[in-house]
Amino acid sequence: MNATLSSLDYTVLLTYFGVLAGVAIWVFRQKNDTSEDYFLAGRNTGWFIVGASIFASNIGSEHVVGLAGNGAGDKMPLLIYELHSWLVLMLGWVFLPFYARSKVFTMPEFLEKRFDARSRWVLSILSILAYVLTKVSVTIYAGGIVVSTLLGIPFWVGAISTVVLTGFYTILGGMRAVVYTEAVQTVILLVGAATLSIMGLNAVGGWAELKATVTPEYMNMWRPNSDPDYPWLPLVITSSIVGLWYWCTDQVIVQRVLTAKNIKEARRGTIFGAALKITPIFLFLIPGIVALALKMKGELHWDTPDQAFPVLMMNILPAGLRGLVAAGLLAALMSSLASVFNSCSTLFTLDIYKRLYPGKAEEELVRIGKIATVVVVICGIIWIPVITMLAGGLYEYLQKVQSYLAPPIAAIFLLGIFYKRINSSGAIATLVAGLFIGFTKLTIETFKGSFATDSLMYQIADFNWLVFGSLFFFTCVLIAVVVSLLTPKPNEEQLEGLTFSTLSAEQKKENQDSYNIWDIVFTVAILAVIVWIMMTFS
Repeated sequence: MNATLSSLDYTVLLTYFGVLAGVAIWVFRQKNDTSEDYFLAGRNTGWFIVGASIFASNIGSEHVVGLAGNGAGDKMPLLIYELHSWLVLMLGWVFLPFYARSKVFTMPEFLEKRFDARSRWVLSILSILAYVLTKVSVTIYAGGIVVSTLLGIPFWVGAISTVVLTGFYTILGGMRAVVYTEAVQTVILLVGAATLSIMGLNAVGGWAELKATVTPEYMNMWRPNSDPDYPWLPLVITSSIVGLWYWCTDQVIVQRVLTAKNIKEARRGTIFGAALKITPIFLFLIPGIVALALKMKGELHWDTPDQAFPVLMMNILPAGLRGLVAAGLLAALMSSLASVFNSCSTLFTLDIYKRLYPGKAEEELVRIGKIATVVVVICGIIWIPVITMLAGGLYEYLQKVQSYLAPPIAAIFLLGIFYKRINSSGAIATLVAGLFIGFTKLTIETFKGSFATDSLMYQIADFNWLVFGSLFFFTCVLIAVVVSLLTPKPNEEQLEGLTFSTLSAEQKKENQDSYNIWDIVFTVAILAVIVWIMMTFS
């Protein structure tokens, strides 16, 4: 990479940080005295803020770098994870009414209402550990690479300074600071990445020339079931399971929806978020393919696919625009980290601390929430030496780990809402057994190189992660159903309003009144675009 950031680029970056600081200061001056203010922004945000926050929470530096790396590294089947807009819509149309009606702050709290306290404890602890070891650590790792590449500073300086800055405004402003700064960051990210995609396509000679250079076969996301890496049926099943867990039951995403002033605004926020979720294909994946095409033409050079996006940016864009896209990358890093910081804080404070010390004042809960965020920031920094040992392919690494964590949680939430016979015994059995199975597979795979190639342990470690994820999910469903049927039925009064079959006529009417024809039209339009993309990349 022979280009560097100019004075104009740094001016753009400083302007971005100035705007961000202004928004954060304005938010900090708002009322933030109660746990509802701090953790859910007072439940008073509109659809635009909700949708932008959902999108910004999902797109981190590891997403930008990794997705472009997929485009440049012959991993087109993983494109399916970016077609999960239909699951964002499912959050708004199916799961949201149950969450909103129950007035919960967290997903573990919802499990307690539907099942019992045991499920809440298990999910709370697992979620916090998963966030620190995957979302926080990997985002910091990818962000450190991006910042050090863009600014020419050491990896550690870039990673730690960005984490500290993000943690600072998250701690001071809580959820309101997170969602409003995310709205600003979303706009910057979209404008910057769109500019790079357009100029990149122009540099390679347009879409037709791009396909001709990398060959049409390269653009095909569908591979036969005999493919050793990405068989299409297990890919569809496992990606849907991971997507269901992430988009419909994960605290980071659902917490954004719960900040809305009512169900109508929340659902429209998910529709807007679903529309935004389609854009990464054009904003990040295509630049990766462009970088590959330019490399094949001898006009660009990079060593690993994960370098494709920053190298393309630094060589294609003129001064000023480089600064804008750099700001977008920093926005992706900071918004993703802020989301996880705040969600970890919420889970610890409301699902663990408040349970251990009931009756604490609201001011005390907010104070503990801020302390919890500090601890998460410190843990993320401490974990950096471990994740620096990771090789390339961050995007696939994340999806693989999530396929070992998501099935039991997705199974319990899905069955819990659609099948009222599932009881607390079935839920806890599935969560405990599922976590044991998932972590066992992950541990064995981690030490794969130490096993003989003809041993059983090696065969387990080498078992395709997509096929495993599919079988794992159906195993979790089977455990939940069998254990529930062998134990007493759940209390009908406890189930009221928490499953489809126990909704009252009034609750059904309330839900019907929360949307209109335009909500349906936009939903159908988004689904049509998803189908069109699947056909285009085939």
